[in-house]
Amino acid sequence: MSGALSTSLASRALFLAVDLDGTFLGGSDEDRAELYGLIETRRSEIALAFVTGRDIPFASALAGTHGTPEPDLIIGDVGTSVVVGPHWQPHAETERWIDSRWPGTSDAEAIMSRRTKLKKQDIFGGRRLSYFYDDAVEAEAAAVEIDAAGYAALTSADLYFDVLPRGVNKGETLLKLLEHERLPHERVLCAGDTMNDLSLFETGLKGVAVGNAEPRLREAIADFDNVYRATRAGAGGILEAIAELRMLPQSHATKETA
Repeated sequence: MSGALSTSLASRALFLAVDLDGTFLGGSDEDRAELYGLIETRRSEIALAFVTGRDIPFASALAGTHGTPEPDLIIGDVGTSVVVGPHWQPHAETERWIDSRWPGTSDAEAIMSRRTKLKKQDIFGGRRLSYFYDDAVEAEAAAVEIDAAGYAALTSADLYFDVLPRGVNKGETLLKLLEHERLPHERVLCAGDTMNDLSLFETGLKGVAVGNAEPRLREAIADFDNVYRATRAGAGGILEAIAELRMLPQSHATKETA
């Protein structure tokens, strides 16, 4: 069984595509409560997508915890899984595209088995392999081998190393989804804080790098005119961008500052 998005998503004023850790789940308690309350109060105007490196079970279990709104869909596993709420069925068209790009794990596992300084993560899903690293030189050498073997290597937060299908990431998967569902690009706002969110900003869609974004990401987007640089961390940065970019009619999404 495959998932189908609600036909009402295309008519909503804002399609909010958010990273989780450090972004949607980041910031002060007050800012998170304000953002989550805004989404729930104006849900007929706001579509919500989690776009995360986390696996689907983790992301789907967030709804209702600490007031977290339930998303309409989840792009998980750094863009290599896409499911549709409320039953979290795969989005068939997008996942077929991901499958067509994934050569399987055998070659990548052989390469990574020789890189003993990178430690395989215990839990991850999707069409990817995921590791932790603390040696940037070793991670860079592994990335060269992985890329040469036909995969894509992605490092983020000076900690995470992901082996992905070439051409598949958060941003490209989001674009494929928008294409399949004929959702208007001008209503999308992407939010992120680490290098695995760079691909969201490379789409050309409106974006916000929240105030706690990692320095490498800030440097990478220095010349991007489609990305708003928030001063507030996490949820506060998203509120700031919604208001500054006027993504909602008569939005009071962020407090006035002196």
